[in-house]
Amino acid sequence: MDFDFLNKAIGRRSFIGGSLKLSTAAFVGGILPVGSVLSFVSKSTISVVKGQNKKNITIDAVDAIGGIGRFIKGGERVVVKPNIGWDRTPELGANTHPDVVKAIVEMCLDAGAKEVSVFDRTCHDARRTYESSGIRAAVEGIKDPRVRVKYVDDKRFIGLNIPKGKKLTTWEFYKDVLDADTLINVPVAKTHGTTTLTLSMKNLMGVIGGNRSTIHWSIDQKLADISSLIRPDLIVLDATRIMVKGGPTGGSINNVVVKNTVVAGTDPVAVDSYGATLFGMKGRDIGHIASAYEMGLGEIDLSNVKIISG
Repeated sequence: MDFDFLNKAIGRRSFIGGSLKLSTAAFVGGILPVGSVLSFVSKSTISVVKGQNKKNITIDAVDAIGGIGRFIKGGERVVVKPNIGWDRTPELGANTHPDVVKAIVEMCLDAGAKEVSVFDRTCHDARRTYESSGIRAAVEGIKDPRVRVKYVDDKRFIGLNIPKGKKLTTWEFYKDVLDADTLINVPVAKTHGTTTLTLSMKNLMGVIGGNRSTIHWSIDQKLADISSLIRPDLIVLDATRIMVKGGPTGGSINNVVVKNTVVAGTDPVAVDSYGATLFGMKGRDIGHIASAYEMGLGEIDLSNVKIISG
């Protein structure tokens, strides 16, 4: 396994367990309105913003936890990782909504990013999913040479050890993610036949290589193991339209509930625990969220999370 490469990648990437760009001081409970002046933002702070305009609530959610400038500096290479896994149109809720993805890419550009790459290792044919999801058209419609919507290249996966892994101790990870200065995870909130829900940690399946079907054995711990290594700088959870049954593929508008909500944060356990509440559940009800909490990857008890509402 390429430990030298991993060490260099961690040096470039501000992983939660390493050199966070945000303060890691902990808040304790409570809710603040969007626009409140914060002296610091902790990894266990999330924002929850609601509204009809997807672009606006995405921007407001990120602004509420300090703004995109807290995560991106001028000249950096950014990876935006949505869910583009399925050959489904936006109203079906199977993929991240294109308006949310476009808003994040535009924020990255405004912050001075040198390059913004958008991709996913899809389940359905990539060319179909990129088109039907609306994400390719939305991002390329920005018409900025710094933006690239890319297909995943199977030759660019690199085998690495997972030092904290319990069930998954080695696997292949996408080099572009490891090379990036900033990784932004942009999942969609929906149900899943195996993991009950798919939120931010499950979305990281799109940055791993190999035979992903084997991950489904002991999947809860394996997702936590992956999350112990790949730690996004920013998570923006698209809960504008959530799929309440039939996930992850979906296919019926009757399975979708409009929530008009975006959740942002840096703590994957806290973000996913809040996401679970949108389905009438708690983080502890979802195996991989509970496993990640047990590994010390974030806060599962929302009473210990600062929630900024808007």
